[in-house]
Parts: sequence; structure tokens; C-alpha cells
Amino acid sequence: MPHHNHPDTPHTSIDPRYSSPGAGPTPWAAAERLLTGAELFWISTVRPDGRPHVTPLLALWQDGALHFTSGDRERKSLNLAENPEVALTTGTNAWAAGFDVVVEGRAARVTDSERLHALAKAWEEKYGPAWHFEVRADGAFQGQEGPSLVYAVPPRTVFGFGKGEEFTQTRWRFG
Repeated sequence: MPHHNHPDTPHTSIDPRYSSPGAGPTPWAAAERLLTGAELFWISTVRPDGRPHVTPLLALWQDGALHFTSGDRERKSLNLAENPEVALTTGTNAWAAGFDVVVEGRAARVTDSERLHALAKAWEEKYGPAWHFEVRADGAFQGQEGPSLVYAVPPRTVFGFGKGEEFTQTRWRFG
């Protein structure tokens, strides 16, 4: 059951300025497959003084949102308390091969026990027993490093960058 108000199929467009002549937009299903399978993401948040903060993390694409964890005293959580707007990126570091995705949206805490249990199970299925979480009564995960807050980022806008024989820049808008 979706936990957001986004349609299953976003408005899709291609930017011809950054795409090969005659290229069409990448289907949303291809971006969802990449978001589901990707192991490493980079998150960009904004510090209270306005400087950017970027760090790698693990994330899950589930129910139309990216989910990630952060300790309550980590820089990510401190930044999100001031400004919940984020960008999460994944893909390859190759210039002329692969597909990169940027998810823009607003991070919101997930505290519902049933939802947290489902996410904890999914985390361990995707990343293995080193990423086993217990669900705490206070609406957080308990991991090896202590309590972790869980965030969901339903996308507002997603950009996809196809690279290789055909270059594409696709934009998916939600809501």
C-alpha cells in the first residue's frame, strides 16, 4: 500500500539540449529498476549555515520513496532538522556508459512501527545481516551503532541521465 500521494506514473519529459538528436525519454520503470537495485547513494543536505553536505549512504526504494537512516546526532539528521530538502543520487562514475539518477524531495521521518518493521526486513534482505535493525518503541531503528532515525523521500522531481551510444536527460515530475 503506498504511503504517499504520488501517482504511479509521473509526468515524463526529455530535455533535447542535453540529449542525443532524436532520443526519447527513458521510461520511469527503468529508473525505478535502478533505484531498487542500486546499493550506494549519495545524499546532499544543507547545513544550517547554508553550506552543502554530501555523503554516501545505503538506501531502499520502496512504496514510491527512497528510505535511508541516520543517527540522531549525525550531520545529516542535524541538517534535516533545519531543512528537509534533499537530493539523492546514484549511478556510475563513467562518462560514456551507464545511467545516473537524481531524486529531489523532502525527507520526512518514518516512525510508524508497522512501516519500520517492513523497512527493517527489506534492509536486511537487500544488504545482508550486517544491516539488521530492531525497531525501537520510540520510532527509530536500533543498529550496531545505536539508534538510527529512518527517513522517507517521496520524489518531487527525478532526473535520469543516460550515457553511451545515446545520451539522454529525462525528467519525471510527481504530484
